[in-house]
Amino acid sequence: MAMALGSWGALRLRLHLSALKSDIYVPLTYWKASFGTQKPAWRKMFCKFTLRMFCQKSRDSPSHGACHRHWPGSHKRSGETDFGPQIKNLNKKLFTVVAWDPRGYGHSRPPDRDFPGDFFERDAKDAVDLMKTLKFKKFSLLGWSDGGITALIAAAKYPSYIHKMVIWGANAYVTEEDEMIYQGIRDVSKWSEKIKKPLETLYGYDYFAKTCEKWVDGIKQFKHLPDGSICRHLLPLVQCPTLIIHGEKDPLVPRFHADFIHKHVKGSRLHLMPEGKHNLHLHFADEFNKLAEDFLK
Repeated sequence: MAMALGSWGALRLRLHLSALKSDIYVPLTYWKASFGTQKPAWRKMFCKFTLRMFCQKSRDSPSHGACHRHWPGSHKRSGETDFGPQIKNLNKKLFTVVAWDPRGYGHSRPPDRDFPGDFFERDAKDAVDLMKTLKFKKFSLLGWSDGGITALIAAAKYPSYIHKMVIWGANAYVTEEDEMIYQGIRDVSKWSEKIKKPLETLYGYDYFAKTCEKWVDGIKQFKHLPDGSICRHLLPLVQCPTLIIHGEKDPLVPRFHADFIHKHVKGSRLHLMPEGKHNLHLHFADEFNKLAEDFLK
């Protein structure tokens, strides 16, 4: 099975194969879900804290997953739009796909999105808890952008659940150069209409604009930690086979971040896409899907 994780700053994390047609509400603080043995279907569950997840179990298979970061330079709408070519075209005979919107993003509202110092760890736990609730004992992660960070943390902290991992557009720490890039996307009024319009439609302009500002502040806080660390200290703990894909023309995540992750995640593989940008899985979907399928199977 594969899982796709998402979050605002172009979030990067979890995906499993199959077309998404509806939504489910999954409690994060009190897991009391029963999916039974019926054919794949969407469920709704409610509790004190609910999170709307897009997920459909297409078939029983070894788990694989993905995560997306949903803000800077990406089209954060929801799992099925950020991973459309993967959900639609990844081999459904080999994989089951689970895509989700992390709390505060997409349709996982309320609550509003916030960015405490442990928000990546929180997203990682939410992702793993969701898969456990869906009765998957082992799964792989596809992590994009913030979702890639979330995937790295999940793989390091919950190794017994993670089979393999594919990440792209992720970084394990924040530099001065990164901070300048983040400041450049802080004011959404300066974004192109092509990227801005779908987000305004989904969130409303005020929520969209305020959350982007909060995301920039949230990611910048790591700059003040030792070595600017987000999760660099956890990289040696990653045990699962890992494929790192990097677009050489990514304007948001410089190449040195991919090289650093590759160096510190033991046994990882690095694949470079010369024309790839931050959302390379959308613009070069066929190439990306083949890379992911070959690695995950």
